[in-house]
Amino acid sequence: MTGSKQANITVDPAYDAVDPSDFKAMLEVDRYTARSTAFDKIIAATHDHFWDPFDTRYIDFSRPFDLENEYLVDPAQVLDLATAIGDRLDEKGKIRLTNLTTQWSLSSILHGEQGALNLSASLCHILKDPGAQEYAANQTREEARHVAAFTEYVKARWGRPQPVGPALGNLLQELVSSPLVWKKIVGMQMLVEGLAMGAFAMLFKDGRDPVLRQLTQLVMTDEAFHHKFGKIWADRTIPRLSEHERNQIEDWAWEVFQVLLFNLGSPEQKKWLYPQLGIDWEWAQAAFMEGLTNTVIRERMQERSNIMRVLVKTLIKAGIITDRTAGNYAAFVDVKELYAEGDHMVGDDIAEEGIRFLRKLNGSTATGLSLSAAE
Repeated sequence: MTGSKQANITVDPAYDAVDPSDFKAMLEVDRYTARSTAFDKIIAATHDHFWDPFDTRYIDFSRPFDLENEYLVDPAQVLDLATAIGDRLDEKGKIRLTNLTTQWSLSSILHGEQGALNLSASLCHILKDPGAQEYAANQTREEARHVAAFTEYVKARWGRPQPVGPALGNLLQELVSSPLVWKKIVGMQMLVEGLAMGAFAMLFKDGRDPVLRQLTQLVMTDEAFHHKFGKIWADRTIPRLSEHERNQIEDWAWEVFQVLLFNLGSPEQKKWLYPQLGIDWEWAQAAFMEGLTNTVIRERMQERSNIMRVLVKTLIKAGIITDRTAGNYAAFVDVKELYAEGDHMVGDDIAEEGIRFLRKLNGSTATGLSLSAAE
């Protein structure tokens, strides 16, 4: 194994990579005919879930919503309202907090989609396998429409997105700029995409704005296949790793999980929000930390659509959580229960329903692949 392959933890030729500046490697004659078939099914399924965020047949962002008097999502999903922060607010204040938090969440999703766009594009520069490269190009196109779609929704409801929080911004910077294929795939296709699938499932289930629910379902028709790309990598890579390589990936995944768990909802990450409610963000941070104990987190993570539960299940099914680190996650979720569950993910049914809608709207006569078959 060469030094480069060792750094990339490449054990399957479908994920062979080169330095992004080494374009001549892409011109090697034998490379063109050494195409893996591993990604052909998910590439072929691209047409089944085509949609255009600027075509009102798919989604109409001009439909109004009363942000002042209506909750965008079920307030039971807003962590702040389960702490002393919620005790300070009347009903109007709770609506405002919920809807501002939703703006924050959707802005974070928008930034995540931009990260996924750039990361997918960066894979096109380094993956040698033509099939893997074509898949990455397809995902780049789909992430671009997600950026456009979430931008349109945020503009329609609030005018502009909020800045990225430090924790998420630093993670996205690390993933996009990393030269390591394994870190890009585990970080984006599993950790960030797994988190996104959980978030979209929650927004679809608990959202009260029909436009938001339609948006999340359309995005899920794409994201479910992006998640499959990560699973193909895991199936072909994880069982063939050395103990050292496996531990390296497993430990890094746990570090990222902690960053996401303890920072994504933290008041410190969204300081701009609380002054609009007459609340000091530092007081809010203290109230948040006092009220959101590990017990409370664990109770919330029992819900099948909880975003962190979906993320843990993604890592378990990929073989990235073993007995060595399962105890770390057991403080928050029933790991044995997740091991016993099948591979079916909470967002798969929502995505399948969305794909059926798109096939009908697009006039497709093909039966198409189910998500489970597209591997």
